[in-house]
Amino acid sequence: MLPLVEMSRRDRWIEIFSAILLSLATLGSAWSAYQATRWGGVQATRFSEAAATRTESVRASNDADTLFNIDVGMFIDFASAVTLENDELAGFLFDRFRDEFEPAVVAWIATDPLENEEAPATPFQMDEYVLADDVRADELDAEATELFEEAREANQRADNYILTTVLFASVLFFAGVGTKFESLRVKVATLAFGALVFSGALVLLLYQPKNVGF
Repeated sequence: MLPLVEMSRRDRWIEIFSAILLSLATLGSAWSAYQATRWGGVQATRFSEAAATRTESVRASNDADTLFNIDVGMFIDFASAVTLENDELAGFLFDRFRDEFEPAVVAWIATDPLENEEAPATPFQMDEYVLADDVRADELDAEATELFEEAREANQRADNYILTTVLFASVLFFAGVGTKFESLRVKVATLAFGALVFSGALVLLLYQPKNVGF
């Protein structure tokens, strides 16, 4: 049986180790909770931005469809006027082509579509036919996708920090109850297990990206 002095010294070191473990686990838990909150905010913001950007993309796409239908209608009337050899009407319609459409018609006519079998069937297949709203819709869609992915990453990071918070909370439990047992082996085993969990949580914490918000 150990002398009282040695037992007292042993118990004192166990108490010190438990106090250190409790302190570190408290700090780790607080930091993890803070980071989970920060990344949760990033997630909510990015999801909101992605939704708004996607809405803008749809609006731009709808505008592009409207302009495309206008161009198609104008071209059908223009082609009919040319077929009927109504030069006055054809010229009238040509002068009213939209700025985005006219270069494509000019380039298409230059391919001699009536004689050239390899010419595109319509000016809408020409490289010159570009709808700015269509391009903007694609850009906004790509931006919305990127924002959505950022939101998913932020969500995963928040989940990882919640996990470390739970791990540190379990360390608090083991470090707190470890000194309450009478058996030395149980004390040591409980604190050792708490230290092991703390090490795992610390490694996971160190490898997580930080969002200090300063």
